Amino acid sequence: MAEAVRHDKTARQLRLLSDALDSGRLGPVRRLVNTLSPAEIGNLLESLPPGKRTVVWGLVDPEDDGEVLVHVGDEVREGLIADMDPDELVAAVEDLDIDDLADLVEDLPDTVIDEVLKSMDRENRERLEQVLSYDEDSAGRLMNPDVVTVRADTTVDVVLRYLRLRGELPEHTDHIYVVSKRHQYLGRIALQALLTHEPSTPINRLLDDEQPAIGVDETSEMVARQFSDHDWISAPVVDDNNILLGRITIDDVVDIIREQAEHQALGAAGLDEDEDLFSPVRRAFRNRLIWLGVNLGTAFLAASVVDRFAGSIEKLAALAVLMPIVAGMGGNAGTQVLALMVRGLALGQIGASNVPTLVWKEVRVALINGLALGAVLGIVVLLWFRSPALAAVIAIALTCNLCFAALGGVFVPVTLKRMGFDPALAGGVILTTITDVMGFLTFLGLATLVLLR
Repeated sequence: MAEAVRHDKTARQLRLLSDALDSGRLGPVRRLVNTLSPAEIGNLLESLPPGKRTVVWGLVDPEDDGEVLVHVGDEVREGLIADMDPDELVAAVEDLDIDDLADLVEDLPDTVIDEVLKSMDRENRERLEQVLSYDEDSAGRLMNPDVVTVRADTTVDVVLRYLRLRGELPEHTDHIYVVSKRHQYLGRIALQALLTHEPSTPINRLLDDEQPAIGVDETSEMVARQFSDHDWISAPVVDDNNILLGRITIDDVVDIIREQAEHQALGAAGLDEDEDLFSPVRRAFRNRLIWLGVNLGTAFLAASVVDRFAGSIEKLAALAVLMPIVAGMGGNAGTQVLALMVRGLALGQIGASNVPTLVWKEVRVALINGLALGAVLGIVVLLWFRSPALAAVIAIALTCNLCFAALGGVFVPVTLKRMGFDPALAGGVILTTITDVMGFLTFLGLATLVLLR
């Protein structure tokens, strides 16, 4: 429901923007754009064709430029950066949090990176270099080194006076982290605990040491899963020696979850989730050509199976009419299983121990669906072609292909995952080939044996 409301809001804003731009009235456009959050502005920019996007980008408040760049896809960001001069870029990104700056820095021109580094104090420069030293898909790359730490041998009064001296807290601060003399993570203290206990209360009495810290090398996928499982707002990040390095906050995790969802949805069609909706034709052509080429190759494999039964099709034209039904139904059934498996693999719910159970369950579902749909299809074919044998053949072939689809839907993504490939990206192509080949083979093979012997 909330997602639908957000989409309606975006569509309404897009319509208002387009109407104002078409009329040449930039004042209303500027007012509308600058009432939005940076994330909303980024979403609108991605929804506009390049010409209008450039106009709207020029109307965005310069103070929001850096945050907006963080919230757009790589291709769109590349185009926006190309329209900015070096001084604008430096001003846009120099006040970003370290974790956000780390996301952008590799897309910036070298001259801009040098200027940004020069504008930073030594401590923040070292923090940025530290974050950039970690793998892109790791907790270290997600974390913000700006954390508030206290020692266990102090009191609530000392900590509160320290916080007042700081003057401000990092965004999404819900806990203060407690560390040892060697800066090793000991636990956390909720802000509400500091505010509700006597000033003389020792910090070690309020210490919550139950929240596990996140290892700096853990993948972003694992980080998102832990936040989801434990309903965290923030979490500490430590190295192998339990030294506190920084923290990850819920806003970054929400971005990960959204990117994973987009990747699964677009990866199934062989698309990149960072592709610009209005990317140049040449670039879109290159991006899509590879997987379309793979599809073409697999289509020849299915066609070769049909060619083996060309004689049977010539003798009984009904086979040509009906064979796409068997292959198509198998493809749809397999896609359903594949979607469940890709989600399960992404959430860590699938392993060697439960794959046999999943196979048995999906085969039984496929068998029941096959018998039910096969009976309906058989009746239709019987009424259409007046051939009981043909009706029986297509009912059996459909049931068999749904079972093959179930097996493929389980084993294809699991196998791809074990081989180090992305099931969301490659699974659909392979599964479609399996259901097409087995659908044609079972239907045409059974028809040849039963009807044309």
